[in-house]
Amino acid sequence: MNIGIIGSGTMGSGIAQVAATAGCNVKLFDTNQAALDKAKASLEKILARLIEKGRIDSEEKQRIQNNITYVSQLKDLSDSDLTIEAIVENLDIKKSVFSELETYVSEDCIIASNTSSLSIASIAASLKKPERCIGIHFFNPAPLMRLVEVIPAIQTSKAVLETAVKTISDWKKTVAIAKDTPGFIVNRVARPFYGEALRIYEEGIADFASIDAAMKKLGGFKMGPFELMDFIGNDVNYTVTETVFTAFYFDPRYKPSLTQKRFAEAGYLGRKSGKGFYDYDSNGKAVIPSATKESHDTKLQEQIFNRVLVMLINEAADALFLNIASAEDIDNAMTKGVNYPKGLLAWANEKGIAWCVDHMDELYNTYREDRYRCSPLLRKKLKEGVGFEI
Repeated sequence: MNIGIIGSGTMGSGIAQVAATAGCNVKLFDTNQAALDKAKASLEKILARLIEKGRIDSEEKQRIQNNITYVSQLKDLSDSDLTIEAIVENLDIKKSVFSELETYVSEDCIIASNTSSLSIASIAASLKKPERCIGIHFFNPAPLMRLVEVIPAIQTSKAVLETAVKTISDWKKTVAIAKDTPGFIVNRVARPFYGEALRIYEEGIADFASIDAAMKKLGGFKMGPFELMDFIGNDVNYTVTETVFTAFYFDPRYKPSLTQKRFAEAGYLGRKSGKGFYDYDSNGKAVIPSATKESHDTKLQEQIFNRVLVMLINEAADALFLNIASAEDIDNAMTKGVNYPKGLLAWANEKGIAWCVDHMDELYNTYREDRYRCSPLLRKKLKEGVGFEI
C-alpha cells in the first residue's frame, strides 16, 4: 500500500515510521528540506535505539528506512492509496492543502486528517469528492501509543471508513471509531482532568504538587494534571480547551482556566520553556516542591481525587449518552490513548453508579453551576440498577 504523509514534524514522522514498519511504501512530504533532513536523522536515532534494546535487528532497521522516501513537492504523493495530513491545526491551511492534493491523487485515494479537534466535515467540504475524506487521529508518540481515533465525517463513504479501520488495524493499532464532534473521544472526555484540577487550585483547596500527588497516589495516574499540562505545553493545552469550549457553544463544562491562560501568556509553557506550573532543570526534569501539609492530608487527597474522577466519569458517560462512541471504544480511548490506569466507564462500575450520581449532585448543590450537571445516562443507569456494559 502506498502511503503519503503530509508534514514531517514529530507526528508526521511518527506516523511514517508506523506505516513503514507495517510494510507500506511511504512518502513523507514537507516543503521545508531542513525539516525532512531532521526527520530522517531522527528516525535513524530512534531505530538505532530499538536495536540497542533488542526490539529490532539491523536488517529490520534497513527495511523500515528503505520503505520511506522523503519528498518536497505535494505532487510526489500522486500514487498514494492513502494520505494522512499532520500539519498545523489551522482549518484554512488544511483545506488549502487538501484542495491542491486532490488535483494530484487518483479518485480512489483516501485523504485523511490527523487533526485532534477540528471538524472533519468542514475539512471534507474542501474536496470535490468529500466522501473520500476521514479523520485518522494518532496520539503522540505515534509509534508507541496504541490508540488511533478514526472519525468519519457525515460525507464519508462506508467503504472509506471500512478501509481506514482495516488499514490502521493492520498497522497493529487499536481503533476507536468516534463521531465527528469537538475533541472526538479523548480530547473531549479528558477535559476535566485538566479543568477540574485547575478549578481546585483556583479555589485555594490545594497547590499544584498536592493535586498531582492525589491523582497519582490514589488514582494510579502516571502523571498528575499539572505535570501533564507542562508536558503537553500550556499554550497547546489551553488552545485545545478554548477550541472545544467554543465549538460546544460555550458549555460551562469546558470553560478554560484564566490561570492557564496567564501562564501561557507569560511564556510559562512547561517543560519546553523550562518553566510552567513547575520549574525544570537543564535535563528537562521537573523540580517538584517538598511535600506540603495538603499532600499528607488523607481526607483532602481523597476529596481532590474523587472530584476529578467523578467529573471524568460523568464526561465519559455523557459521550456514550450522545453516541460519540461505543462504551468499549470510550474506555479503550482513555486507557490506550492517554494511558489512564482504568477505563472510566469500568471505573464507574467499580465505584458504583450511585456513588457517581451522589458525588455529581453534591458538586451541583454546592456550586449551582451547569458545569456540574449529572449525565442523564448515569441517572438512567441508577434507576435501572445496572452498570455499563463494556
